[in-house]
Amino acid sequence: MKKILILVLVLIFHVLNSFAQDLYMVSKANINFTSDAPLEVIEASSNQCTGVLKITEGSFAFRVTVKSFEGFNSSLQKTHFNENYMESSKFPYAVFEGKIIEEIDFYSPGTHSVRGKGSFTSHGVKQERIIKCKLTISPDKIIVKSDFSVLLDDHNIKIPSVVRQKIAEEILVHLELELVPKK
Repeated sequence: MKKILILVLVLIFHVLNSFAQDLYMVSKANINFTSDAPLEVIEASSNQCTGVLKITEGSFAFRVTVKSFEGFNSSLQKTHFNENYMESSKFPYAVFEGKIIEEIDFYSPGTHSVRGKGSFTSHGVKQERIIKCKLTISPDKIIVKSDFSVLLDDHNIKIPSVVRQKIAEEILVHLELELVPKK
């Protein structure tokens, strides 16, 4: 009877461990954005991204805290970004959740070009998006790299005419995420 109980416990442990290997969590993040307007270039970055990738389904959900962006050309610019444009107290996160379109073998090391299809939410406005990215798979981690743009109008982000020449209508985003198996 004791041997059966030990065998059952070992099997439960292995099953739970295999489910944990199905989930990859963000361990490191670097998200940069650039506003390249006629009169000014604004750059900021954040490492405050959380997220999960479920490799058996190819589903994912990532979110970055808007107030975590640092850089800018002045502290006043950061204040305007958070209070006037992004309204980060009201809309604290930018979120992308969806599914990888392409079939991919997550157990085979290598670099793959894939597309993530899902909803991208910024400033409280959800937009359906397809975002290209590169996945570099190794036995102990997955690196996600992507470059994409965000149109301010798509997310109802209004820029006063007095600073329109200093803030681009299209923001360029670069991200690099490192994901590791959930333990």
